[in-house]
Amino acid sequence: MATYLDAILASHRARAQADARPLERIVERARQASPLRDFAAAIGAPGLSVIAEVKRRSPSKGALAPDLVPGVLAKQYDAGGAAALSVLTDEDHFGGSAADLVEARSAVDLPVLRKDFTVDPRDVADARFMGADAVLLIVAALDDAELRDLHALADDLGLATLVEAHDEAEVERALGAGARIVGVNQRDLVTFQVDTDRAVRVAATIPSGVLKVAESGVRDGADAARLAAAGYDAVLVGEHLVTSRDPAQALRDLVAPCS
Repeated sequence: MATYLDAILASHRARAQADARPLERIVERARQASPLRDFAAAIGAPGLSVIAEVKRRSPSKGALAPDLVPGVLAKQYDAGGAAALSVLTDEDHFGGSAADLVEARSAVDLPVLRKDFTVDPRDVADARFMGADAVLLIVAALDDAELRDLHALADDLGLATLVEAHDEAEVERALGAGARIVGVNQRDLVTFQVDTDRAVRVAATIPSGVLKVAESGVRDGADAARLAAAGYDAVLVGEHLVTSRDPAQALRDLVAPCS
């Protein structure tokens, strides 16, 4: 039976296969893109950092905040103390776009992660074109050669790379590809169910010196404090913030127990 991940990856790989743009040319253009903001330094600052997400909908939950204004939301996140932004750019499954990223980044001085299903070198170059400071690589979506090559290209273009794992074996693969920022997603990408013990369980397998990010299922200050105690440098939070009446205050409340 096809899963959410199967459908999303099939769509992205078909689009990549149909992309006839000469890779060398677009990579060279990407090297000349606008200056980057330091994503790793931002989320590695003392205390628990929040990567606040601009997210309109999800395949499992449907519409979350379909009418959000990226620039307005980015400013609310900035006021609430976010260290960085994550912006969904997948249109078909999450309702995002490159325009959302451009608008959000233009509104604030925070570094921005392009949150998407990166499957091709052109995806990395496109992240640089649209102004992203970091790119997401999902271990479950890539084989080892793809993971290594895409990470190396991101390095070459100056992009930070958040390498997302779901279990101990995927953490090992991430580290083998050279990951310096490892995210542990508590949402199973097959069922889209959240296991709130997953990040705490997997944290011990991530060595010191590697930035640790917990993703999904962070709903309140107690969740955030538990993840901070487990050694996480940052949490990536989307649904909880975009569905809040006051995203800035929701963000402050999230990190207050960790202060």
